[in-house]
Amino acid sequence: MGMFDFMRGPSIDEGVREYRDTEGAVLLDVRTPQEFAEGHVPGSVNIPLQELNRVAAAVPDPATPLFVYCLSGGRSGQAVAALQRAGYTAVKNIGGMNGYTGEVER
Repeated sequence: MGMFDFMRGPSIDEGVREYRDTEGAVLLDVRTPQEFAEGHVPGSVNIPLQELNRVAAAVPDPATPLFVYCLSGGRSGQAVAALQRAGYTAVKNIGGMNGYTGEVER
């Protein structure tokens, strides 16, 4: 571990691996539809941060594990806080697409 590792955000690659290993989990992309169309992690669901109230229709069980990402990790951090306030209990910010090295779907 380097001296400045604490300044790094979450690792999206690690988060995607954890998502794939978690039964019943949902991978949530909170970027805009345009950003999502430009490339996203395969299997992710796009619900933009501004429309997060729609998550209850897509994920009705608040115990469902949610792995949330955006472009850099900022919006996903906001989304995690909002989802927790809404009663979701297993929510994790996995960072941003700008750090993703895996397969991208368009």
